[in-house]
Amino acid sequence: MTHETAKSLLDFILPQIEQESATTRKVLACIPAETCQYKPSEKCMSALELATHIAAAEAFFLSGVLNGGFEWKQPDLKTPAEVLAFYDATVPPLIAQVGALSGEKLAQPVAFAIWNDPGVLYLNLNLKHSIHHRGQLSAYLRPMGSKVPSIYGPSADEPVKSAQA
Repeated sequence: MTHETAKSLLDFILPQIEQESATTRKVLACIPAETCQYKPSEKCMSALELATHIAAAEAFFLSGVLNGGFEWKQPDLKTPAEVLAFYDATVPPLIAQVGALSGEKLAQPVAFAIWNDPGVLYLNLNLKHSIHHRGQLSAYLRPMGSKVPSIYGPSADEPVKSAQA
């Protein structure tokens, strides 16, 4: 991959990462502390575990692209407020740092599991992974007694506001 192509891919995906991150933050903020151990079945992660996974995985992928290698760091987060604080303190600065990377750095291969792809391609994997798990978490919210925020449009809990209102 050329440096120019890598930089063009970043220019395309970075605004999406920023937008999806803001939406993910809204979903994380809706997790009620009193029911955060909810899980729809025994095979599922609890809401708190899933929220922690989302936050940690975003930091993992973004840091991996920045550092040219991946290292899993499992944060010890015990409440939804801690997850949100971790997310706020970690993810936006990492997104900003990734946004400043050169095409040369973005095009460098980074080994991960069975892949050895240019770093910029992991940003797309990060995006898909986060959206997937955020969808799971958003489905937990109502059974937990919370409201579902708008994600790609209005929700029953956050309807479209009329222009006349």
